[in-house]
Amino acid sequence: MNAKSDQDLLLDHNYDGIQEYDNPLPGWWSGLFVGTIVFSVLYLLYHHSGVEGRSIYDEYEREAAEVFEKRFAELGELSPDKETILKYANDPKWLAVGEAVFKANCVSCHGDGGLGNVGPNLTDDYWKNVESVEDIAKVIANGAAGGAMPAWKNRLSHPNQIVLTAAYVASLRGKGGGGGKPPEGREIPPW
Repeated sequence: MNAKSDQDLLLDHNYDGIQEYDNPLPGWWSGLFVGTIVFSVLYLLYHHSGVEGRSIYDEYEREAAEVFEKRFAELGELSPDKETILKYANDPKWLAVGEAVFKANCVSCHGDGGLGNVGPNLTDDYWKNVESVEDIAKVIANGAAGGAMPAWKNRLSHPNQIVLTAAYVASLRGKGGGGGKPPEGREIPPW
C-alpha cells in the first residue's frame, strides 16, 4: 500500500497522536453477535412463552415429585389418623420430611419453629380450629378461618406430605419455651 491509501483508511479522530484505522469487524465476530441475538430470541420464546413444563420451576416441581414418590414408596399411603400422626411425630427420619415441608410452606405465617407470626403459635396448648391431633391434618389439607389458612391438599405433590407435616406440627407442641406469639384459641388436652 502506498502512503495515500493509508491516509484514506485512518479515521478523523486523533487522541494523543494515536489514530485508528477504519477496518470492518471480523466476520466471525459479527456472526457471533448475530448468533447471540438469534439464540436469545429463541431462548425467550421457548422458556418464557407460558407453555407448561418448560420453566425451571416446573422442572423443580417434577423432580421434587419424583423424589417424594421414591421416598414415599416405602410408606405407602398414610392415613391422617391419630396413631399414624403420633407415630411419625416420634420418627426422626420422617419428621425431617415434615419439617422440610413446614419450612418451605408454613414458616412465613407460623414463624420459625412454629412460634407464630401472622398465623397462630403452634407450640403452646391453645389452638384454633384444632381439637384433636387428627384436626391438624384436616386444617392443613382444607384450610381454615375463611381463607386465612390456605388449603394445601392441591398444592403439595403427595398426600403423605400432609400427614408428615401434621406430625411435625404435632411434635412442636410444648417446645416453645413460653416464647412466641401469645396464645390464641382454646386450650386442648394433650395428644
